[in-house]
Amino acid sequence: MSQQNLGPILDGLGNTLDLDEGDLVVSALVIIKVVDGQGRVSLGLSTSENLSWIDQNGLLFSAQQIVNQAEVTNGDDA
Repeated sequence: MSQQNLGPILDGLGNTLDLDEGDLVVSALVIIKVVDGQGRVSLGLSTSENLSWIDQNGLLFSAQQIVNQAEVTNGDDA
């Protein structure tokens, strides 16, 4: 295993974010699904420097609420 920068990986997956002029991203929590050469699936986490576990939990909880709300209003399950 080796440390890799996530920027190129996320770019390759098509990840983008809408930001307004002057917006400043101050921290990040990245959750990734990894499939190894044998097809085994694992979960990977990456956080920005100095992101406390309290902030990690807050970001995760808030993101889950956004995803849940999008599922309720999206109606794409049909």
